[in-house]
Amino acid sequence: MACSGQGQKLQVMVQPINLIFRYLQNRSWIQVWLFEQVFMWVEGCIIGFDEYMNLVLDDVEEIHSKKKSRKQLGWIMLKGDITLL
Repeated sequence: MACSGQGQKLQVMVQPINLIFRYLQNRSWIQVWLFEQVFMWVEGCIIGFDEYMNLVLDDVEEIHSKKKSRKQLGWIMLKGDITLL
């Protein structure tokens, strides 16, 4: 968290778990980049999570950028191998 003087903005850092909860509440469509999977990611809607950053996603598509392919997966559980959300 950063403090500010007059006329400056106050910046507050959001906890990752709070951001995931907001995505869950809004039923947001998200991209999840996986650890050590440079050319592949998944897209879907968060329907559940826990304090260990395990995610349950629905309507998931697996996307390969090298092969330029998409594969429908349905719903999946990711066990904390998240690099970027």
